[in-house]
Amino acid sequence: MLSVAPATRGDGAIARTLAHPLFMCSFRPLFLATAAYAALGLALWMVFLASGLVVPSVPGGPVAWHAHELVFGFGLAAVAGFVATAVPEFTGTPAFGSRTALALTLGWLAARMAFWASGWLGAWPAALVNVVFAATLPTLLGGRLLRDPERRHTGFLWGLVAIAATVAGYHLDALRGLDPMRWAHAGIGVMMTLIVVAMSRVSMRIVNDALDARRASADPDAPEYRARPPRRNLAIFAIALHTTVEFFAPHSPIAGWTALAAAAAVLNLLNDWHVGRALFGRLPMMLYLVYWLMSLGYTAVGLAAMTGAFAASAGRHLLTVGAMGLSIYAVLCIAGRIHGGRPLDHRPWVPGGAALLVIAAVARASAGFPGMPSTVLMFVGGATWVAAYGLYLAYMAPVLTGQRSDGGSGCEEWIAPADAGE
Repeated sequence: MLSVAPATRGDGAIARTLAHPLFMCSFRPLFLATAAYAALGLALWMVFLASGLVVPSVPGGPVAWHAHELVFGFGLAAVAGFVATAVPEFTGTPAFGSRTALALTLGWLAARMAFWASGWLGAWPAALVNVVFAATLPTLLGGRLLRDPERRHTGFLWGLVAIAATVAGYHLDALRGLDPMRWAHAGIGVMMTLIVVAMSRVSMRIVNDALDARRASADPDAPEYRARPPRRNLAIFAIALHTTVEFFAPHSPIAGWTALAAAAAVLNLLNDWHVGRALFGRLPMMLYLVYWLMSLGYTAVGLAAMTGAFAASAGRHLLTVGAMGLSIYAVLCIAGRIHGGRPLDHRPWVPGGAALLVIAAVARASAGFPGMPSTVLMFVGGATWVAAYGLYLAYMAPVLTGQRSDGGSGCEEWIAPADAGE
């Protein structure tokens, strides 16, 4: 009897955890972790830059810790929350339950703890846990994506496989005593392709909703928006080509030219977006700016490689702080509300946070140019980034941790009042 009681208490604690609204759907805990880690991780980095306070000791040093956690910590948490929620919807398969949400969250937390502790635990635990977490995503979702009769969403699978490969490559180099930063840079490229793949789905909903509203109110002849596959595929190919060239020949003129090609391909993709005044709505414009930041980032990376006039980090921060930071913020705001059983939030904090992230990207990138007040600009960039995700936490944490307001359950989209009565 003594051996039964602890197990019973443990089972009860697990059951209570699984029953909490936070674990109703995978995006809830992972979006909350994404925003909290964005704010806390960057705040710690800024304290390190200001005072020399030691950040976790990891193979490659402080910059490697910062890059790894920005791409494979913050970025991968957002990716995990998005795909675990969106892929079942896209493929018409059942949503994942609370056990999957809890397991993914614990896996992500374990990966963070193992990496932070790799300075004294050694590189092997961090490598094992981080690779397992990254590989879990294509393993979990691959069957659903491949069994979809039309296979319209397999781009997610190849992106998830690629990000798992970059995580594995990063930690393999760390285990071998090599500089792993080339894999962090490759991870940025993979993240950009995943953003293009995800944004094509999100924008179809957001931009067409804005056009529907425009037709109903003032412009019955407003066009219909389509995210055309040829332009999207060209952008993905150009980004992948540059990422590959930069990996093998990082400072070559070819890397510069392919970066400029990626910038041009992303701008070409924006031709689909020019649909009139509906584009100037807060959510369509937020998504539109993601692509501008991405194009500017690749332009700066290309010019840095070709001229040597400034560091490529200026462009990489436009890609990470700008395109990645803003796209993740937008998805957290949109999907976090719709799949959390709430209508979209039209309060000023949403565009306010987006504006702060644009300022963060421009300020941090500008710090990489000669003659600029780099210290001031870095701290402006850090402060505005922390403020943006702090705003998200203030307004969205109660949504992510609370019950749905529409009477729905799980991951289903918000049920509008008219629909609820049917």
